[in-house]
Amino acid sequence: MTTQIDTRLEFAKTLSVEAGKVALEYFNSIDTLTVEKKGHQDLVSQADRNVETLIRDAIFKNFPDDGIVGEEHGNVESRSGYTWVIDPIDGTANFVRGIQAWCVVLAVVHEAKTKVGVIYDPVHEELYETASGKGAFLNGRPMKVAETEGLHDGSIAISYSPRSGMEHILRFMKLLSKERGAFVRIASGALSLAYVAAGRVNGFAEHHMNAWDCLAGQLLIKEAGGMIEEQNADDMLVHGGRVIGASPVIFDRIVEMADETFED
Repeated sequence: MTTQIDTRLEFAKTLSVEAGKVALEYFNSIDTLTVEKKGHQDLVSQADRNVETLIRDAIFKNFPDDGIVGEEHGNVESRSGYTWVIDPIDGTANFVRGIQAWCVVLAVVHEAKTKVGVIYDPVHEELYETASGKGAFLNGRPMKVAETEGLHDGSIAISYSPRSGMEHILRFMKLLSKERGAFVRIASGALSLAYVAAGRVNGFAEHHMNAWDCLAGQLLIKEAGGMIEEQNADDMLVHGGRVIGASPVIFDRIVEMADETFED
């Protein structure tokens, strides 16, 4: 029997690809974009706003009672109990400079839990999808987090929020290097989390993320056999928060490192 979650997952997959195609058209015509700065390294473009409008219009049409929380436009309160959390282009700084590391992000929250997560990378035509209890998939094939021996075996994706400063992640990087760990910064938090779920990197840490950047990716990691810090999704919608996700072998150690280095 098709459930409310199943229906929204299938819709999210279709919508993310449709939105991704539109975003890709903008990406291939970068010279024509109007780009504004919201803050240090915090950029917004015509593409962000127009793609988010496309996504919102489609949700309004198909699920008129659902709520919406997005990066570029105002929030819509839910009457159904379901809330869509959307980032039309995560990795805007990459996008506007022609770097091929950005994605469309959709999540669905119900009863303070993330139930659906979809991340679509239009440049590489990679669709990451999950629903709670259903497993995680990349282009229809099951995903599994990396099997790793420790922090020295593979890379940790890191990111930082301009709202909280770089000092936290710099302390984290120093401690990671002492444990012979390698790190990468992809400059798209959502794509970084998707890479953890796909086993491409072993873990991810950031001092503070907004809900639209992380909820989908956190669910992907959990459903791919990884570990995340469990959070109340409704609280994340309002405040955002710390995000850690990793393969089980190294998760506890990354949490310890974050506790030590992310302290204010």
